[in-house]
Amino acid sequence: MAKILVVDDAAFMRLRAAKLLVEAGHQVLEAENGRLAVETYLRERPDCVLMDITMPEMDGLEALAEIRAKDPHARIAMLTAMGQQAIVMDAIKRGARDFVVKPFAPDRVLAAVNKLLAA
Repeated sequence: MAKILVVDDAAFMRLRAAKLLVEAGHQVLEAENGRLAVETYLRERPDCVLMDITMPEMDGLEALAEIRAKDPHARIAMLTAMGQQAIVMDAIKRGARDFVVKPFAPDRVLAAVNKLLAA
């Protein structure tokens, strides 16, 4: 069982991901924006993070950079909408280890988590 932080400003996306991950035996933490993601990450030290890119207060790229600055070994996958390929490439350059396109397929989310946990 891993502790996974799910970050998305859309409550239904967090709920959907959390349900899937809990059913797979994981513990889930949630944050609704990048600022809260950084705070939660530093306080809880989850095993991995699934993070949306477009959010209020602090977007996923800024949160990715802050988390990786404080923990270079952080395992983070980005959640992205279709058509954000350039942003995804930027996220990979900044240290994201994978990405999942929304709306996501359950198998793809679990594959991303497994990849993160194996890293």
